[in-house]
Amino acid sequence: MAHLDKHLKKVGHLEAASSAVARPIAAPGLAGTFLVIILVFAIATTPFGPLALYVVAAAVISGYMALYVGANDVANNVGPAVGGRALTLGAALAIAAVFEAAGALIAGGDVVATISKDIIRPPVEMGALDFILLMMAGFLAAAMWIHLATYLGAPVSTTHSVVGGVVGAGIAAAGINVVSWPTMGTIAASWVISPVMGGVLAAALYWVVRTLIIDRPEPFAAARRWLPAIIAAMAGVFALYLTTKGLSHVWKPTRGVTLMIGFAIFLLVAAVSWPWVKRQSLVAERYGKPVTALFTLPLVAAAALLCFAHGANDVANAIGPLAAIVAAAATGVAAPQQVTLSLWVLVIGAAGISLGLALFGPKVIKTVGQKITKMNPSRAYCVALSAATTVLLASALGLPVSSTHITVGGVFGIGLLREAITNKGIPNPGIQARTRRLRISELNLTPQEALSRTRKRDRRKLVRRQYALSIGAAWVITVPATATIAIILYAILAAAAGV
Repeated sequence: MAHLDKHLKKVGHLEAASSAVARPIAAPGLAGTFLVIILVFAIATTPFGPLALYVVAAAVISGYMALYVGANDVANNVGPAVGGRALTLGAALAIAAVFEAAGALIAGGDVVATISKDIIRPPVEMGALDFILLMMAGFLAAAMWIHLATYLGAPVSTTHSVVGGVVGAGIAAAGINVVSWPTMGTIAASWVISPVMGGVLAAALYWVVRTLIIDRPEPFAAARRWLPAIIAAMAGVFALYLTTKGLSHVWKPTRGVTLMIGFAIFLLVAAVSWPWVKRQSLVAERYGKPVTALFTLPLVAAAALLCFAHGANDVANAIGPLAAIVAAAATGVAAPQQVTLSLWVLVIGAAGISLGLALFGPKVIKTVGQKITKMNPSRAYCVALSAATTVLLASALGLPVSSTHITVGGVFGIGLLREAITNKGIPNPGIQARTRRLRISELNLTPQEALSRTRKRDRRKLVRRQYALSIGAAWVITVPATATIAIILYAILAAAAGV
């Protein structure tokens, strides 16, 4: 019997070792299989013509881009929820995959040649092949950069990556005057605008939540009074967000109708959430759970809605250049004004984003949700609500913003606010009225130990600064890095094509 146990242990160790070896290979293998499927499908369905080969190659590049848009960009929507332990990593990946794909397939498609018209202005004499090579080099450079950032666990803006790639390829193809520099100026401004707006609004929302609920002498009673209104505010904001942004390709109501929809959703959710909050708060209080546990379900809903809206809007980053290339190949015209989005192009984006998130997303999810600062459901909820609100405000003001920068800025904003409250003794209503019985291990044995603990508390850092520096550096160099890569790639592609 002892020999049998010994052999079984060896088998168990062998299985564990095999799993450890196979896991790093499985993700690239599945991604490669996905790209091979795209290649075979594109070859089978692309009409024969002088530019057919380039359409097939662009389809594969688009699939590669979609994988890493999912891996890097989508992680920002679910990262805070995972860090706050409202969702397990597996549940977050499943929810994000479903809602990203739904957003892309149901409401995606508003990808009329914005990139080719707004960022660069191709000269009239540019041929269709030159334009196709330009777009291929641009979004291949973007995909390579996002791949590297994901490998390093750094959240970067996929929109800025595409912009940098197209700008670099445009300069290589037609000179520096092809670039719309006013547009580039607004994009550069968003490097500062996005994280600052996201951070300030997230910190303000968290301060309100702490003041009204968490730091009150009777937090559950306060939650029954205020949390339904906060949940309803989230529902109203997301109704406005989805109506004006996420569903803009399907339906474009007037501003008055949009506001009425938002207000109606606010009232409906307030009426529904009031008895739910009352029931859940009584249960949580009875079993000794923290009041922040009441934010878990609203946070999950917010993460799902963010993923839907992201799938509807940012699928363009993965398939917009492909749609432009398909149109240019069909019409023989550079930068076609009318881009018809085929269903198969949209499916590549939806499937690639979902698969990329599942295969390569966990690293960036952990960076956003766990490594910058400690999250819980209430903090993560404030990040999600601030992200949607900031996008709405920025759109209304005509300010360019990045959803990635907003989310990361929100995480930093909440962490810095907590740090200020902890280290500088910022008062909070009712917090003095709450007392807690100290454990024996928490008592100071000597005056020197008391002084040491006080100094340690004064120096306490709740935000890891090294991530601010590394993420900020990645943001700043995204556009120049992708532009440089695109210039090199365009030279290689042009030489290969004999242009």
